[in-house]
Amino acid sequence: MKLINKKNKNYTQVFHLFTEEEWIKTNKNFNKNISTFFTGKKHEIFVNAHEEGIIYFIGLGKSSVQNFEIQQVAVKFSQTHKGKLQAVPTLVLADFMTEKQFEEFVKGLLIGTYSYPFERNHAFWNAKSELHFENLSQKKLDAIIQKAEALSNGQIACQEWLNKPANLKKPDALSLYLKNIAKKYSLKYTSFNRKKCEELGLGAYLSVNQGSAYDAAFTILEYKTTAKNAKTFGLVGKCVLFDTGGISLKSHENMHYMKSDMGGATAVLGTLIYAAEIQLPVNIIAILPITDNAISENAFLPSDVITAYNGKTIEVLNTDAEGRMVLADGLSYMAKNFKTDFLIDLATLTGSSVRMFGNTCGVMFSNNEELKDLLIKTGDKTNQRLWNLPLWDVWKNDIQSDVADLKNISMKPIGDCIVAAKFLEQFIENHPKWAHLDIAGVAFGSVGYAKEKAATGFGVQLLADLIENYH
Repeated sequence: MKLINKKNKNYTQVFHLFTEEEWIKTNKNFNKNISTFFTGKKHEIFVNAHEEGIIYFIGLGKSSVQNFEIQQVAVKFSQTHKGKLQAVPTLVLADFMTEKQFEEFVKGLLIGTYSYPFERNHAFWNAKSELHFENLSQKKLDAIIQKAEALSNGQIACQEWLNKPANLKKPDALSLYLKNIAKKYSLKYTSFNRKKCEELGLGAYLSVNQGSAYDAAFTILEYKTTAKNAKTFGLVGKCVLFDTGGISLKSHENMHYMKSDMGGATAVLGTLIYAAEIQLPVNIIAILPITDNAISENAFLPSDVITAYNGKTIEVLNTDAEGRMVLADGLSYMAKNFKTDFLIDLATLTGSSVRMFGNTCGVMFSNNEELKDLLIKTGDKTNQRLWNLPLWDVWKNDIQSDVADLKNISMKPIGDCIVAAKFLEQFIENHPKWAHLDIAGVAFGSVGYAKEKAATGFGVQLLADLIENYH
């Protein structure tokens, strides 16, 4: 899609955007019968087809509409009119729109082209697709399309990998993809196999991987900027490709959704793609400990005691609490081997967070007030909301073990998402700016492009916005 600052004489396709207030102000300029069907409410679409072409009246809601709501409207419009939209020069009419609002609209149009399996066959990916918008300079339009394409490429990669069925995302398939991404964007790629992980002492990660038929792939991707005095963000994404629960087997109902247990990793992947495509002036170090959690004669057992990378011993009470095991080594490896200004881990970690908040928000834990505030504000701004929960030391008592330094779950039937966060805190090596985001309820859910639950892309816009706007 191209964005062009001009207006032709004739258009066969027009997108005319209205808030409710704009429609009240201007509806007298249109056929009075249109008001029977269209009032400018959010997600309202009226299609006016005539001899010369088609005008889409697109409702944005109240004039106090937030930027993310404009993106939501564009996503839904792009999805629902997929087969009817044409790849032609298209006039966009919206005199009231700010630059940022128009950017959100374009982002939404591109993100809305996604469905699984993704192919760029939507009109908006066609080279002949142009949006003509007179209200902004060509220079501003060029910047907007670059950002919108980078963001949609990141978010689509996130959704595509999360949606892939288990047999299409074995560790070697993901590793090959990450190698190619690293090559494409000049990222530094490092991956440790099982033998190397054993040498390094990544015992918590290996405990989960030992039941797998596939070799370990503890993967590190580094994006470096040439900008001076740039901040460094350390991102750790839970990358359990499929989670059976291991010996502590999950219920068969909805187990097919466990292909979504790499939602933290895909959010990190999407963020990396965005950062690299628009050359953000920051450094990003991403650790993705890739494995599945399988059952075999080699699988780890409840009661095993494992030695983690930082030397702490862990009594495994439940092999389905495997996410915190792989993250433990991911976090301590990051903290011990890289200097980062911020350390953020993301994971589809607990059913507890889902029971608490459903699909309304992710759960956040942080030991730093500045990072906490930044994440909450960014979540509100991008509609990838987070709610802060406590890291009080009273919860630490619940993970004290008789036979090891820690146990991997509390035996109490309460607050598992807090217990998990308290567990992870033991592996950040006193990093002063850490946040843990439990996104189990929001990474995979109801979406406009699929009948069943599918990938939402949660985390990409949250992290991208956070990193891009941190000064």
